[in-house]
Amino acid sequence: MNIVVCVKQVPDTTEIKIDPIKKTLIRQGVPSIMNPFDKNALEEAIQLKEQYSGSVTVISMGPEQAKATLREALSMGADKAYLVTDRAFGGSDTYATSYILSKVIEKLGPFDVILGGKQAIDGDTGQTAPSIAEHLGIARLTHIRSMKIDGNKCVVEREIEEGIEIVEAKLPILCTATKETNKPRYATIKGKIDSLKADIENITLADLPNMDITKIGLKGSPTRVKSTFIPERKSSCEMLEIVNPRETAKVLFGKLAEAKIL
Repeated sequence: MNIVVCVKQVPDTTEIKIDPIKKTLIRQGVPSIMNPFDKNALEEAIQLKEQYSGSVTVISMGPEQAKATLREALSMGADKAYLVTDRAFGGSDTYATSYILSKVIEKLGPFDVILGGKQAIDGDTGQTAPSIAEHLGIARLTHIRSMKIDGNKCVVEREIEEGIEIVEAKLPILCTATKETNKPRYATIKGKIDSLKADIENITLADLPNMDITKIGLKGSPTRVKSTFIPERKSSCEMLEIVNPRETAKVLFGKLAEAKIL
């Protein structure tokens, strides 16, 4: 079984700060990590490889520093890794990014299963992975809890608002993982050492001759981020003097009802 996992290097959101003048993310000095949901997708891919045999290929689109995330994936058990990088790809939104990644997957494939996280913690759109399936013309099943392969079919349990549904679809298929899908493993010392020796190949625009350049980069992106900001926090406090607990509770419930909290 051939499996490809799309991962993204993201800023650690616990350290996120916004430039008050430029209204953009301050990335300098902010540590980068593998998108947590992508790590669940990678774990699922490795488990599929262990159960059904095959190989796991990991791809990431970004600058040269994103190779650190790819090496982390290799240390966990991925077999091959590729960095998709080119100045022409800069400024790509989720549509353009998914188009570029779909062309890379076509070049490296064929693949039986494509995996990704349900969303990235920096953008939180949840659009890129499902859009890859649309570009490739294959089925997609999002927010999976588990998946099993039965011949040329995939049986998936996925989360929905009403509970859990079981869905069957033909391969090839794209699935997105959540924190509930599994618990990612820790890399071994040997895996970390081997990942440092691994050769990670760059894939650029020149390697993708069938690419429609009108669909990539800033010009090929139908959406724009005009501004990023932290919402202003407004709060007030009113102290209630406790003379009689019963009367105080009555006043408190009245104020909560007035504020439409209850």
